[in-house]
This record gives sequence, C-alpha cells and structure tokens, in this order.
Amino acid sequence: MDWEKFELLKDYRSPEDLKRLDFEGLKKLAQEVRRYIIEVTSRTGGHVGASLGAVELVIALLKVFNPPDDVVVWDVGHQAYAWKILTDRKEAFKTLRQYGGIAGFIKRGESPFDAFTVGHSSTSISAALGIRKGKDLIGRKEDYTIAVIGDGALTGGEAWEGLNNAGQLRPDRFIVILNDNEMSISPNVGAVSNYLNKVYSGKVVQEIRQKIKSLLENNFKPGLKLMKLLEEFMKGLISPGILFEELGFNYIGVIDGHDIPLLVQTLENIKHIKGPVLLHVRTIKGKGYKPAEENPTKWHGVGPYKLETGESLKKKSRSWSQAFGDALVELAEQNDKIVAITPAMKEGSGLSRFAERFPDRFFDVGIAEQHAATFSAGLATQGLKPVLCYYSTFMQRAYDQIIHDIALQKLPVVLAIDRAGLVGEDGPTHHGAFDLSYLRCVPNMVIAAPKDEAELRNLLYTAIKWDKGPFAIRYPRGAVVESLSETPPKAAFEEIEVGSWEVLKRGEKVALLAVGIAVSWALEAAKIVEEKTGKTPTVVNARFVKPLDADLLKEIAKTHDVIITVEENTIVGGFGSAVLEELNRQGLLNTVKVVNLGLPDSFVEHGNQNLLREKVGLLPEKLAQNIIKYMQIAIYNQ
Repeated sequence: MDWEKFELLKDYRSPEDLKRLDFEGLKKLAQEVRRYIIEVTSRTGGHVGASLGAVELVIALLKVFNPPDDVVVWDVGHQAYAWKILTDRKEAFKTLRQYGGIAGFIKRGESPFDAFTVGHSSTSISAALGIRKGKDLIGRKEDYTIAVIGDGALTGGEAWEGLNNAGQLRPDRFIVILNDNEMSISPNVGAVSNYLNKVYSGKVVQEIRQKIKSLLENNFKPGLKLMKLLEEFMKGLISPGILFEELGFNYIGVIDGHDIPLLVQTLENIKHIKGPVLLHVRTIKGKGYKPAEENPTKWHGVGPYKLETGESLKKKSRSWSQAFGDALVELAEQNDKIVAITPAMKEGSGLSRFAERFPDRFFDVGIAEQHAATFSAGLATQGLKPVLCYYSTFMQRAYDQIIHDIALQKLPVVLAIDRAGLVGEDGPTHHGAFDLSYLRCVPNMVIAAPKDEAELRNLLYTAIKWDKGPFAIRYPRGAVVESLSETPPKAAFEEIEVGSWEVLKRGEKVALLAVGIAVSWALEAAKIVEEKTGKTPTVVNARFVKPLDADLLKEIAKTHDVIITVEENTIVGGFGSAVLEELNRQGLLNTVKVVNLGLPDSFVEHGNQNLLREKVGLLPEKLAQNIIKYMQIAIYNQ
C-alpha cells in the first residue's frame, strides 16, 4: 500500500491519534478511510455499502469513548471496516477476508477492540446488555457499553427481546445506536430536527428533566403522569421515537450520521443521561462511492471489482441460486398454489424473477427466520405449497420452528437451503456446515441434495408434489454443475422416487457414496484413480440423505471392501453417520470398512471456497489419494 497518498492515515497508529484531531482533521480522516476501504475491497470483495456509510459514526465513537474499556458491539459486522482500520488493524486490513488474514466480520480474539463475535444479525443489543450487566457486577460501572445496530437488523426478533429486557433493567451507561441507512423508520433529518435533538440531549435539559421527575415521583403522582403525557405528546410531534420511549429508552434522533461535529456533541451529551439511551442516526449506504450509492442492494456484499467503475472482476456464471429460482418460476407457472418465502434474501436466494412475476405469491418477511418458518407452516395449512428459502447458516435460527411448527404437524413445506457447505470468504459464521446433521434427526423430514442442475429441477418438482411432510433440498454457493448425466437432460420436469440413489460408475473394491456437489468431485477423483492405477471405484449419487436407499446400500456393502462417504457437511451426525447407522441396523458393519469424509469437527476459517475445500481434503486430488490408499489396503487384505 502506498501510504504517502494518505496524509493522515499513513502515520495513524491508534485511537489516541484520532482524539488529537480537530473536526476538520476528522473529516479529512473520514475521506481517507473511505478511500482505503474502496481500494482494499476492490481486490478482496466484501460488505462495502454499509461500511462506507458508517465511517463518520466510527470516528465519532472513537473520539468520544475509550474502547476497549468502553465496549462497542457491532451488529452483524457489515458496518465495521472503518472500526477495524481505526482501532489496531490498519496494516492487516489489506488481508481482509483472505485465508490467514483478518475476518470480514467482527471477531473476538482478532483484536481487544472486538468485544463480541458477530455474523448473524440482531444480536448486538442482547450481547451488549449482557456485557453491561457483567461490568456492573465486576465493579466496572464507569465504563460505557454501546450497541450499533442497522435498521435491517432491527426486524429480527432478538433485537426486540434485547430492547425489552434493557427497558426492564434500565442500566446506566448503556447506549443503542440505530444506524438507519434505508429510511425504514423515519426520514426526518434536517437542521430543525438536529437542533431539537441537540437541545434535548443536552446536559442541562436532562438534569432538569430528571430533577422534575424525581420531585413528582416523591410528592405528586398525578403530576408525574401529566408530565409524562405532555412529554410524550411533544416528542411524538417532532420524533418517531415514542415506541422506544415506551420500551424504557431515552430516545434521541434522528440526526445526520455523516455530520461529525453533530455526532460528537450528541454522543458527549448522551454520556450524561440516566438509564438506557437509543440514538437514531441516518446514514447513506455506500457513502462516497458513486456505484455503491446508486445501487445499495448490489453493494451490500460484492466480489472484487474495478475501482474506477465498480464493475465486477469475477467471471459471471450461472449459479445454483439462479438455477433454483428459474425452476421455481417455471413450476409456479404450472401450479398457482406455489408461494415463496424468504427472510430478507430475495436476491441472494435467486427469487427476484419470482417476486416480479408473482408479487402476490412472494413474501419477504425481513430478517425474521423464525417467523418465516411458522408463517410458511400457516400457509401450508390452507392447502398452499410454501417454498421457504434460507441460507443454510441462517436456517439454524429457525430450528425450533422447523421441528415444532412444520415437522411435528407433517406440513408439506419445501425447505430450499442455499449456501450449503463452505461458502468461502465470509467464514465460520456463514459456512453451511451443519444442516444435514441437524435436519436428519427430525422426524417426518425428507432431505435431498442434487448433483447437477437437472437433478435440482427434478428434486424441486418432487418436493412440491410431496404431501407427507417437509422436504429439504440443499445446494451450495457458486457455479451450478450443468449436467453429470451421459444423456442430455430432459426439458420437462421428472419426479424422482423419494429415497432412491443412482449408480453413476460401476467398479470394484471401493465405493464412493457422494452427496450433492461432492458427486462431481467423486467422479473426477474416480477418473484420476483409473489413470493412476487402472482400477475403477464405484461412484454412487446418494441424492437422498433421508431416507437412505437401504437396498442399494446393502448391495454395495456386500460387494465392496470399503465404502467412502463424501459430503460437504460436518462428519458429526451427517450423511456418513447415517450410512453407519443403517449398516449397523442391517448387521453389515463387520462386512465392510466405512470411511467418512467431510468437514472436520471444528469451525473452518475464511478463505477462497476451493482453497478451503482443498484444505479439508474434499477436492478430487485428495479424494483420489484416499481411494487409492484404501484400494491398496483392500487388495493387501485379500
């Protein structure tokens, strides 16, 4: 990095440097941080829009407060690139999201300034409240605790649970900053609003307010009620914060989140307010970078791009998400009972075409994964065919609803599980490593994973026709596998027998039972083995994880020496475990050796998707090495 072009940032070492700057210096620092974020993310990709929008807020927080003693908890972490740069990771920021580099989200242990690991939304208020009460109990009452949450994350139920509990506990030195960058709550930012909030947050006004309140509490209860009614009426005229006031917060807002002097003065004033405070700031997503400002949805998260134009540097290819979305539209054209539901993942889940074509049958419920599941269950009771679209990592948050509200009632909800397996640079908070394991133990559940696009289409068709309970289909992030069949796929949808596998290659000694995307790796590995040894392993597309194809598994166990299961899911309780359980049930464990390959029993770090797959031994070369090893063992033991 050529630091000479950054007048202030080149010599920046810690928040102490920031505290010495005047407001003009802080404004210049904001410009340089913004430019640095754009330069780095143009090479690494990342969550650009929200972080560009929060630069001035980060600077104001570091100017007024003293982290890490004063704790700042960021929700999700989409907003926190400036925080990383201006705390202690200016140099390390160049390694953002790269294998061995710093994480794209806030990560406890990466820095003393990162108080709480995040990646899923709506957790900041609960975590900060726990930290606040923890500090009170260990004698650190003088420290401040701040939660920064975006307006999108405020749609999550846990955020409101945290607000409710904070209003009940009413801790001092506890601040929630609502970073509103989509005008989803209120657009009333301007000179008058700024002035009113500057006055209202001032120390003198708050001291008078508290003294009057105390006097009335002790001497005149009806007067207290009257004062509260008058205060709520007046605040209701000038601000949207009455809901937060009713929850027990002192509401300040809306103020301009890009006005550093205003932010600093307001935060200084808030430090003196008794009880919990909610500060509502308004920011512009993508601030300072024209492509991001003009298309904030696209720039929520992007890959590497041309710095000058914002044009993506990644070669565009048809994704699993697009293939799923296109198939769903085709099926919905034929079946008016099909409805689609997603918790704030319309674009990511490939549902944009469906939403445009069938607006009355599409439901984006916001960041509310639990509600999405139960809402889908309700739709199913009315004879509709809900297709509930999650990222694997986010579906974890709706586990109880999937069990209690869907599976227990045998409701035919289709679970379309995107980003299953390793997702790459977003790391352990976003890897879809556990869905096969945690769904497999749920009664009435069917679980399938397609090997290619044609099978994805046919499994979706099969799932929609299934009426005996929930039907889950999982597929990975990235370019779709077009076809692994020897014959061209048919254009028409075909129903697949539930619980059936298919043998793609007949061989001897060793059988590979692969699930989903791993089928393509297994076929490629088999070719490598044939080239190196002249021996052919059997390759099976185990497209159903529940129910298994018990008959075919029995035949394979009796005709092979070794079975190797391959899945991009944790090996704990996943597909391989299901195979072992079934072989044990059939009394065949003594007749065949079983080797389970999959994700390790640990959290896999961030990095390039295929690099991570190579590291855990799932790509063809590593698979081939394992096959050859066990083939040699089988021959030796004859």
